[in-house]
Amino acid sequence: MDGIIILDKESGLFSRTAGWHVAKMFGEKKFGHIGTLDPMASGVLPILIGNATKMIPFIEEVNENKKEYLFGLRFGIETDSLDITGNITKTSNNIPDDKDIENACKTLVGEINQVPPAFSAVHVNGKRAYELARQGEIVDIKPRKIVIYELKYIGKSNNEYDFRVVCSRGTYVRSIVRDIAKMCNTVATTTYIKRTETNGFDIKNAVKLDFLENLFNNSGDISKYLMAPDCALGDIPVINLNDEDTKLYKNGGFIKTDELNGLRRVYSGKKFIGIGRIIDGLLRPHRTI
Repeated sequence: MDGIIILDKESGLFSRTAGWHVAKMFGEKKFGHIGTLDPMASGVLPILIGNATKMIPFIEEVNENKKEYLFGLRFGIETDSLDITGNITKTSNNIPDDKDIENACKTLVGEINQVPPAFSAVHVNGKRAYELARQGEIVDIKPRKIVIYELKYIGKSNNEYDFRVVCSRGTYVRSIVRDIAKMCNTVATTTYIKRTETNGFDIKNAVKLDFLENLFNNSGDISKYLMAPDCALGDIPVINLNDEDTKLYKNGGFIKTDELNGLRRVYSGKKFIGIGRIIDGLLRPHRTI
């Protein structure tokens, strides 16, 4: 089977492990996911199985590269991982008021240089930063340009402060928490992260892994939650081929066309067969399914 499951990943699960479970239920060995969620994070994780994995770069290319998260923090402590699962490294008695928090949020909106957490998958001297951090080494990570489109303070409940952020790819929510606290002259750590949207995939269309597994184990139809491989290819123009041209195209042949240069979603009748590219009047196979 080829397609996409929009998973609502639970906290405590690695993204790749979640993908493996989904692929296994559909009898597929090949799988991938769009974006990676930290193990402690939950929320939207699109899982692509079978030949749908070939569409990952195109989905990332054509969709507006914005992600939305809900997250919480606790002031007064900072951990080595910048989240509640880590070891406490700093403490502070300074708890900011709502005005200071809101001003910090406003300051962070826009294109900024953000330093990723030491416990992250960023490469440092040929190794993952988290590998060095776990060995007790001091990790020197260079700042990266990211964009925060929106950052809103929602409110607090007891010692937990809730936020919503819309940001670009490459943004670390745990670093946002660190930076909010720093601007408020204190420290904080992340209590939860939930991704609600990524690359056009929304939490309202997501299903939980235990729901799928329960359905599968009781001989239910899990395929109705499998979306077509072409469902998230945005506004890439469509080109339809007849049977003869389809056979030629699938064998790597070029198809003459009067259309303009650029990417095309290629169909044989109603069946999606891949992504092609038109160059100087010739449709060339780029990724076939």
